[in-house]
Amino acid sequence: MIYIKALRDKKNSHLMPFPTIAIVGPTAVGKTNLSILLAKELNGEIINFDSMQIYKGFDIGTAKPSKEERSIVPHHLFDIREADEPFDAAEFVTIAIRRANCIRRRGKVPIFVGGTGFYLRSLEYGLDPAPSRDPALRQWLKNMMKEKGRNFLWQLLYELNPKKAQEIHINDTYRLIRNIEILIASNNAQKEYDKECLRSQLFKIGLIRPRKELYEIINKRVDIMIDQGLLDEVKSLLLKGYSPNLKPMRSIGYKHMVEYLSGSLSWHEAIYQMKRDTRHYAKRQLTWFKSDPTIRWFTPEELMLNGSSRIWRKINRIN
Repeated sequence: MIYIKALRDKKNSHLMPFPTIAIVGPTAVGKTNLSILLAKELNGEIINFDSMQIYKGFDIGTAKPSKEERSIVPHHLFDIREADEPFDAAEFVTIAIRRANCIRRRGKVPIFVGGTGFYLRSLEYGLDPAPSRDPALRQWLKNMMKEKGRNFLWQLLYELNPKKAQEIHINDTYRLIRNIEILIASNNAQKEYDKECLRSQLFKIGLIRPRKELYEIINKRVDIMIDQGLLDEVKSLLLKGYSPNLKPMRSIGYKHMVEYLSGSLSWHEAIYQMKRDTRHYAKRQLTWFKSDPTIRWFTPEELMLNGSSRIWRKINRIN
C-alpha cells in the first residue's frame, strides 16, 4: 500500500493510504498531459475510461495518447477491443477494478483518465442491480422532491439505509432516487449494488478552461486531426469491413468522415459539423461532471504553470 504525508489524518495523526485518482473534464481540455506529468510524479499508471479509446484503430479521431506518450508511463485499457466487439460499462468496471488492484499491488498509484462520465460513475458507485425500475415509484419520488425538496429524498434514504445515505450528497438526486428504488424493490439488491465498485475511494481532479478558450482549442484540434489523416484512418477501417453503423463508427469525427465519403456531406460541411458536435459534446461532459460536488476543479495553468513538479501539492494546496 502507498502512503503519503499530504493525506495525513490530522485527528488521528497517522499516514493515510494514497487514493486512487481520477482526472476528468471535457474533451481537449488537457487531461492527457496532466495525467502523464502526475503519473511521473506519483509513480502512477494511467487507466483509460474513454469509451471510444478502447477500440483498436480508432486513434486520430479519439485523440488517443500517442505511442510516445504511452511509452513515458504505463497506460491501460487502450486498444483492447475490435470495433465490432461488444463492450459496455459492466465489462469496463470489472476490467478496470482488477487492473487498478493489480497496479496497487505493485506499489503504484492508479490514475483514471477520460471523459466518459457514465463509466466513471459506474466505477465509483457500481451499476444498477437486477431489480427493474418502477416508473410509478420513480415518478412519485420526483414529485415529492419537487414538493418537499432534496432533503425529503435524503431523509427517506436515511430511514431505509443510514450508511448509504451518509455516502451520498444531498444534491445527487440520481443516486438518491435510484438507491431508494433498489431498497424498496429488494432487501438484497443493495448488496449487489455495492458488490464491485470503488465508492468513495476516488480522488477526483477536474480540468476546466474558459468556454471560449476551450472551443478555440477544439476547433484547432479538429484541424490537426484532419492534417494527421483522419479521413485515411476512416477509409482504412471501412476497408477492413467494419460497418459504418457500428457504435465507434458513429462517434464524433468518424461519422462525419463516413458521411463525407458517402456523399451525404460536403468536405466543408463535414468539418464544420465535426467542430460543432465536438463543442456540444464538451458542453455535455461539463454538465455531467459539474453535477458531482466532490470533484476539485482547476485550470491546466494552475497545476502546470512554471514547470511540472509538485503538482500533487498544488492540488492539495500544501505549501
